[in-house]
Amino acid sequence: MDSKIKDLNEKLAQAYLGGGQNRIDKQHEKKKLTARERVNYLLDEGSFEEIGALVTHRTKDFGMEKQQFYGDGVVTGYGTINGRLVYVFAQDFTVFGGSLSETHAEKICKVMDLAVKVGAPIIGLNDSGGARIQEGVRSLGGYADIFYKNVQASGVIPQISAIMGPCAGGAVYSPAMTDFTLMVEDTSYMFVTGPNVVKTVTNETVTSEELGGASTHSTKSGVTHKTSANDIACLEDIKKLLSYLPQNNTTSPPLLPFELKEELRDALSHIIPDNANKPYDMHLVISGIIDADSFYEIHKDYAENIIVGFARLGGRSIGIVANQPQFLAGVLDVNSSKKAARFVRFCDAFNIPLLVLEDVPGFLPGTDQEWNGIIVHGAKLLYAFSEATVPRVTVITRKAYGGAYDVMNSKHIGADMNFAWPSAEIAVMGAKGAAEIIFKNEIKSADNPEQKWKEKEAEYAELFANPYSASERGFIDEVILPKDTRRKLIKAFSMLENKEVDRPKRKHGNIPL
Repeated sequence: MDSKIKDLNEKLAQAYLGGGQNRIDKQHEKKKLTARERVNYLLDEGSFEEIGALVTHRTKDFGMEKQQFYGDGVVTGYGTINGRLVYVFAQDFTVFGGSLSETHAEKICKVMDLAVKVGAPIIGLNDSGGARIQEGVRSLGGYADIFYKNVQASGVIPQISAIMGPCAGGAVYSPAMTDFTLMVEDTSYMFVTGPNVVKTVTNETVTSEELGGASTHSTKSGVTHKTSANDIACLEDIKKLLSYLPQNNTTSPPLLPFELKEELRDALSHIIPDNANKPYDMHLVISGIIDADSFYEIHKDYAENIIVGFARLGGRSIGIVANQPQFLAGVLDVNSSKKAARFVRFCDAFNIPLLVLEDVPGFLPGTDQEWNGIIVHGAKLLYAFSEATVPRVTVITRKAYGGAYDVMNSKHIGADMNFAWPSAEIAVMGAKGAAEIIFKNEIKSADNPEQKWKEKEAEYAELFANPYSASERGFIDEVILPKDTRRKLIKAFSMLENKEVDRPKRKHGNIPL
């Protein structure tokens, strides 16, 4: 028995070395952790239980039978993060560049299946050169198996992807179908086709970083939700993100202990400028409402005219969607609509209540927006809110104009509670534009058209540029003092805790993709 135990220990020691010490050293030279180092840092100390440590590939072509490494380029298993069960896979770049083989894919699929069966999050740490070319279509089939399981797990368990090295070709589609994608600055990139192919096909000269680096995908494409300075920071971000999420779609997010005390926030009364056209930072409103230092922003550098992220309110995990007047006056456009719609659907899938902070002058006009489908993209956000069954509360801080008023979680599309500050302006459009249209002839024929225009603008503003007309019709449940907002919201979400909604039976809706 001793010899057999010795044999097992030797095999496991080989598995733990991955591609060997030389390749481990090269990984460290690139300022990257190895797959095992990442897993051990991410999970609670001593909690990791590995699955498939002694798996090897089955390929005999191109001399591959002479190159066997235990684990076959991916570390898989389960453990805990802050005591909560999670499943994890980490691609090992020291073994065949982390390339995906048939058995590599089988290992990933195995832990994904377990995660769905048990109802626990799955976390993928991606660091791979792509499909293992020596295996041909078998490696491509492995990718497809993973893609299929991503879709089956969608909306059932949280799926988090961290890009901690290269991720190219077919490999990019699995992270794209997970709930959140994080990237490490300077050491990770994602693209369907690399710089060499781009040069050949389009004659563009571009670096990997420019084409698909963390900065590119966090600011231009919106593919990544969060960027981190290094591997350690990325793993910490995953831990923090997970703290706001439930284990699966049948459970609720963690509820922290909280006792309602003096919740007035006087600073909220001084944020909105007297001039309705002057911007302000919606982050100030958010920080004045939520539990201290609890905001975790998603897609921070993409479509900055809308803010989305997680926070805690009275110890409760909530999702926040907020217009940002500091960028494009907080209008809705193609990118902000997609960004917010995706976030709303995630929160609804995983029982996370939604708070909407509204200051929106409308949809962004122009040929660029129309030709790029603002109609269908704006409809995504409308659809997402309309189908959401989680508790939904809206606070209108200032402007709520036109169709954007409807879209931003209005009472008409199923919001549970709609509050407005006294500074709210709820109308079809701004008073100046409305007066120009309604009183066009009267203004034109006046002795002093400019003066008449101002008079009519004031007349329209008195009628509609306030929250009271909407409140009289029940579209606004209560006009509240800004300082009372936090207390009102804590009570509202507590009241809505056991909300249930019955939907018509159907396979699924047809969201305007």
